[in-house]
Amino acid sequence: MRLDLFLKASRLIARRSLAQKFCDANRVKVNGLAAKSSREVKANDEIEVTKGNRLLRVRVLQVPATKQVSREAAANLYEILSEETINDDLLR
Repeated sequence: MRLDLFLKASRLIARRSLAQKFCDANRVKVNGLAAKSSREVKANDEIEVTKGNRLLRVRVLQVPATKQVSREAAANLYEILSEETINDDLLR
């Protein structure tokens, strides 16, 4: 499954178009490398998403077979490894 579709299906980012913008702005990394929205996501990949001054790091537990996933199932697609606030100086 594409990264942008996974971010939407897992509800880490609300819309696919927004997920694509995050990827284009280098705000999404997979396994430590900046990732394009078309990158394939596999189980055990680590995804980092920077939203404003928040850094969310998750591990993919499973990739859904369909683009649409229920809210309950979305929470089971990943596990949160860390969630931290980033100093504003580091963002510049």
